Amino acid sequence: MTTADGWVRYWRDGDRPVEAMHAHFFDHVYPPHSHHSYSFGITDAGAQSFHCRGGTHTSGAGMVMAFNPDEVHDGWAAADLGYRYRIMHIGPSVVSDMISDATEGRTDALPLFPDPVLTDRALTDALARLHAALVGAANPLVRDERLTAAVTAMARRGASRTASPVRARTPTDRARRQAAHRARDLLDEALLEPMTAEQLAAAAGCSRFALYRAFRAEFGLAPSDYQRQLRLRHARTLLRSGAAPADAAAATGFADQAHFSRWFQRVYGVTPGTFRRA
Repeated sequence: MTTADGWVRYWRDGDRPVEAMHAHFFDHVYPPHSHHSYSFGITDAGAQSFHCRGGTHTSGAGMVMAFNPDEVHDGWAAADLGYRYRIMHIGPSVVSDMISDATEGRTDALPLFPDPVLTDRALTDALARLHAALVGAANPLVRDERLTAAVTAMARRGASRTASPVRARTPTDRARRQAAHRARDLLDEALLEPMTAEQLAAAAGCSRFALYRAFRAEFGLAPSDYQRQLRLRHARTLLRSGAAPADAAAATGFADQAHFSRWFQRVYGVTPGTFRRA
């Protein structure tokens, strides 16, 4: 897909949750969002900046970005010529299986990557080889071998059980966290239903203002942004199964196909049609 803002190519594995994208963007700005998968990206040229884990980070040419599942981040060009990058989205189950296999079952928890930007030539090469195998004509055995090599390289480079030191929570902290999770549970259960702030606050057991602050602090998104992300993820599932973009838009609660397409491209960098054809 080529636009005035650059170009993008997308690929999806038909048998497991593994996807790859190669893109060059000039003005595209990603809004705050997250992926259900691990996301490992290589910046090939230019630079991109993003907010993540309470700070601002920049990935320049040759650097690797590592996002954990459900980790909120955004993104924009940090150079006049934009940025060209390759990114791979790998499902948690795939990462868990690969690391368990590599360690002969000596892991009982998903790894977390504490540094969102890394500089490591061996790691960059392993990810580049994986990307080439995913988007090219490599046979399944080669893809499996390179996937294993890339994931285990990431784990050796900086994986840990926790992404940041755990801070002791006060009773007030726990109450706010519980309120945020009650509201999230309602949004998860009522994915396609219209939801008011009053309904969420009632489910959470606090005021609307307190819920908004607690939800953003816990999940990095406003409740409305989280609801839209849930719907976009559901739409991706429908598109993967062959649904037309118009049908996916209607089935996931968007006002119309144009509205759905705008948000899909903003968050994922690719149109629903291109994603469906990947």
